[in-house]
Amino acid sequence: MKMKKYNVGVMGATGAVGQQMIKVLAERNFPVGELRCLASERSEGKTLSTPFGDVVIQRTCETAFDGLDIVLGASENDIAEAMAPHIKAAGAVFVDNSSAFRLYDDVPLVVPEINPEDVKWHNGIISNPNCTTIISLVAINAINKLSPIKGIYASSYQATSGAGAAGPIEMYDQSEQVLAARAAGGEGNSYGADIQPKVFQYQIAYNVIPQIGGFGENLYSSEEMKLQN
Repeated sequence: MKMKKYNVGVMGATGAVGQQMIKVLAERNFPVGELRCLASERSEGKTLSTPFGDVVIQRTCETAFDGLDIVLGASENDIAEAMAPHIKAAGAVFVDNSSAFRLYDDVPLVVPEINPEDVKWHNGIISNPNCTTIISLVAINAINKLSPIKGIYASSYQATSGAGAAGPIEMYDQSEQVLAARAAGGEGNSYGADIQPKVFQYQIAYNVIPQIGGFGENLYSSEEMKLQN
């Protein structure tokens, strides 16, 4: 019996998350018919090398979703919110990685290892929690079945890639500067290296910055509230 193939669009295909989505589609042998790579205007027309062959990048716009069955979202909230109606109108299912729809009552919030059955009641959009929440809940869910959990005290140490593709690059560049300065006999936190942060507010090499996102009135950061919510 011939397996049905699906036309899949990846919104934010040139970013770190979008690239990983494409990689996982190949690793899982997902039956992709057409892979449509969508990104901003500055990437339009460029060729992206993928496990499914070279794909010419198209601009993310209202008419970019015709003929697609599934759209994987790796874009910011505002883009996800703006494009969602057009994705649904095209008849595709929008599986969104942003936080835009996570708390909507009519959007299933799904972790496949925990509640895969919830995808059945989607209305065109399926959301997922953020990375820290997913990883934590896979373990917590299993433990909770054995012994009910009453409270959680969570600490997460998150990757620089959370800031996009430029995050790891800044970390590696700063690390090289610090190591070179240390080898030259420098002293201090940066061993005399002239660190000029651009992506992060402070030096990220050999460092932990105890904040992701802005602080709210309750003095918790937006990333902490994502986990709680």
